Amino acid sequence: MKNDSSDLVEPLKASYYKRFCKTMELKNDAGLIDAYKKVHAPGAGWPEITQGMKEVGIMAMELYLLGTTLFMIMDTVADFVHDRAMAELASKPYQDEWEAHVSQFQDITTVATANQKWQLMEQIYKME
Repeated sequence: MKNDSSDLVEPLKASYYKRFCKTMELKNDAGLIDAYKKVHAPGAGWPEITQGMKEVGIMAMELYLLGTTLFMIMDTVADFVHDRAMAELASKPYQDEWEAHVSQFQDITTVATANQKWQLMEQIYKME
């Protein structure tokens, strides 16, 4: 029997979800970057923020860091409309307080909304 890895895992279908990738810069300060990591450590996030993300259709989110550059992968429900969902998320309880809290680490104005901070990236390649 031929062992072909493509036979072992069914590829994820884009019709099941949407994926968004975003980027943002942190302040170039090692202490602030360490503090930002601690704010996002397992169990450290505010449950109201996670709940709000789920309510607007965000199923999963991951953050990666390279130097001062943050990279976000956000998987959402298939019928997710980005701008509408981000506006709804901004109106959720504690969202303003969370944004104010994390803005101390981010290289952007403290009054910017999450949607203004995170820059949506353009997909230019996808392996089929």
